[in-house]
Amino acid sequence: MADNTEFTPNLPARTTESETPIQFARPGNLAAIIGRIEEVVEEETAGIRSDTSYDLKASNARKSRYLYELTRAMKGGSEVEFLEQHREGLIRLRQKLARNEAAILAHLSAVNEVAGLLRTAIQRAETDGTYSAVEFGRKG
Repeated sequence: MADNTEFTPNLPARTTESETPIQFARPGNLAAIIGRIEEVVEEETAGIRSDTSYDLKASNARKSRYLYELTRAMKGGSEVEFLEQHREGLIRLRQKLARNEAAILAHLSAVNEVAGLLRTAIQRAETDGTYSAVEFGRKG
């Protein structure tokens, strides 16, 4: 491997994983992250139900960021310990996610219904019957 020190004089020296052990995040940090995830899920659920111009893209970005934070905070820790310490918060989050899923599915169903109505209206507008088989007494 070539020595690249001449190209990276201002960067800190690399460390190996054994030199920098990953510590399990403090339980308070995990609780705060779970709380933020709960907030964004509640906000999204309310937004989907009440605001036709709600920004789903921004909401998804926030959820992704918080889930990434949670994943990083849990790195190097015990999943069993995490589940034991945050059982109540995770149960609340699961319930909020179930309500969020129901709202998203209702929203998608409404979008599909509107798309179907638009598709039917466009098809009717494009076909004036001039060259249809029904007009010539044939069934297609």
